[in-house]
Amino acid sequence: MRLFMTTLLVMVAFAANSLLNRLGVAIFGTDALAFAALRVAAGAVTLVMLVGGRLVLGRDRVWGALTLAVYMLGFSWAYVSLGAGVGALILFGTVQLVMFGWAAVSGGAVPPLRWVGVGVAFCGLALLLWPQEALALPIIGSLSMIAAGAGWAAYSLLGQRARQPLVATAGNFVLCLPLMLLPLAVVPVTVTGAGAITALVAGALTSGLGYALWYRVLPHLAATTAATAQLSVPVIAVAGGALLLAEPVTPRLVVSAILVLGGIGLSLARR
Repeated sequence: MRLFMTTLLVMVAFAANSLLNRLGVAIFGTDALAFAALRVAAGAVTLVMLVGGRLVLGRDRVWGALTLAVYMLGFSWAYVSLGAGVGALILFGTVQLVMFGWAAVSGGAVPPLRWVGVGVAFCGLALLLWPQEALALPIIGSLSMIAAGAGWAAYSLLGQRARQPLVATAGNFVLCLPLMLLPLAVVPVTVTGAGAITALVAGALTSGLGYALWYRVLPHLAATTAATAQLSVPVIAVAGGALLLAEPVTPRLVVSAILVLGGIGLSLARR
């Protein structure tokens, strides 16, 4: 039960990241790249303070920083041209493929019920996020989001080896920060006061502490279980938007939530 509640808290933090990104970029007018850089900077400062400056910057942290940067930059670039729903669908679809693929090639046994569960949950996610009108997907945006999904999947898989989650996440964020600042040297960006505050809150709380908590639970989860649990994030984000941003609750959202949560429940069932 403790593992379940901790995982649920992490998924809520991830969903809050989406809401804060939407506020900072779409409503408050801060450019996506600047938002991502501020987010990583705030997370790095917060985590370094929490570990008392005790950093371990080994090979795993280098890979953690690189995969985190790929996720952050790909995510930011993708939403320049992609709609929010289709972008999330591509992101989480890629995460499922990479993490389930890794489980298959690394010799991990995936129970048949987990395949059924992830299929049901992903159908629910597609029902929620796929636009009703005809859509031509932009190539650059789609490839950027695929890169972001692969980066996040790799970041999550690396977390299964983390023995000191807070120290590991701090090292990831510190090494990732220069990679996030490099694009700002060549790309002009706009930063608003409200957008910057939103980015700092997202970085310090829902990203920095949320990712550290994710690294804490990952060693106790199978890769496929971790992948499936993340399908709940867009549903939580949409529900949060309805509660906090007065976005409408539709029958499509209700049916999608039932499918996603039911699919996750199936994937966690033992028989």
